[in-house]
Amino acid sequence: MLEVVVDGLTTQAKYYKPLIYEFFRKEWRGSRPAWGEFAVEIAMDFTGDPPWLDLDNLAKAVLDALKGYAFHDDAQVSRLLVERRAGERERIVVRVEKLSGSAFAG
Repeated sequence: MLEVVVDGLTTQAKYYKPLIYEFFRKEWRGSRPAWGEFAVEIAMDFTGDPPWLDLDNLAKAVLDALKGYAFHDDAQVSRLLVERRAGERERIVVRVEKLSGSAFAG
């Protein structure tokens, strides 16, 4: 299983794609995406009032950032959970799990 945490929140989902992409570019240098089916969980933890952010836009930005690192194409995601939940700090938590075959190549 792979887990990526982005601290802080913004109502602009487009900002998450470059942050997550940059993480993979630096930390997973030389890794190869895997084939097979994946489950992806995206959780937006918030404090106080929930932020006004379309979860579908957040999911698209995160899946686009994962493409080419965790998997080849987001069509490989067979299970997707995106949720907004109260938490102790504001952040985005992304978990990726390969459902079939071998572990990550990263």
